[in-house]
Amino acid sequence: MMDQGLFYDTLRQGLWVAVITSVPILTVALIAGVIVGLFQALTSIQEMTLTFVPKLGAIVVVYWISMGFMTQTLVSFFQDTLVPLMIGS
Repeated sequence: MMDQGLFYDTLRQGLWVAVITSVPILTVALIAGVIVGLFQALTSIQEMTLTFVPKLGAIVVVYWISMGFMTQTLVSFFQDTLVPLMIGS
């Protein structure tokens, strides 16, 4: 049985891994959204697809670039933290 301190420590580590793996995508989505918003405000173009397509493209590119980092981070978290807890060692 897992004690309360170990449970919360594992939960904290899992949440931190989730934050670390999502930061690149969220940062690029924020920057792309601000740039497109400024462009729309400056040119008075209010097209809905203008906000969606560049953000989606930027997110796909960053996801493709950081996929190895995300996979490595998640695999190391599972191998170092969760698998030993499941095995009981």
